[in-house]
Amino acid sequence: MRVRTETEGDDGSSRVLKKPVFVKVENLRPGNDGHNLVVKVVKSDVVLEKGAAAVSHLRNSRIAECLVGDETAAILFTARNQQVDVMKPGTTVILRNAKIDMFKSCMRLAVDKWGRIEVTEPAKFSVKEDNNLSLIEYELVDVGN
Repeated sequence: MRVRTETEGDDGSSRVLKKPVFVKVENLRPGNDGHNLVVKVVKSDVVLEKGAAAVSHLRNSRIAECLVGDETAAILFTARNQQVDVMKPGTTVILRNAKIDMFKSCMRLAVDKWGRIEVTEPAKFSVKEDNNLSLIEYELVDVGN
């Protein structure tokens, strides 16, 4: 059952907002986006850290690969820039509008500028690390006639 609430837009019109639907990590599939999940960060490894560049339009870049999950499965999450500071081991976060990126034929979870990461109260579940969805290699198959 979805709960709908009404809010007033900037132009005075009312619009209906839908309550977010949360999914479990084991239900993630390649090519999907718009996921809302509650996950716990198991570990976080910074894989790229660049300081101020010589060219002024390039900014500092930080990328970390974080193993996150819930009681059903685990997956690698790619944290970028300010997200790296939030994704600390042991932290429970809500990922809103998360998407699946493919990296070397394997799934990675990410939150871009259209999504949000929120720290929440510690979860009571333990992460099922032995079901790591990022270890599954996918192959693009042409089903044309």
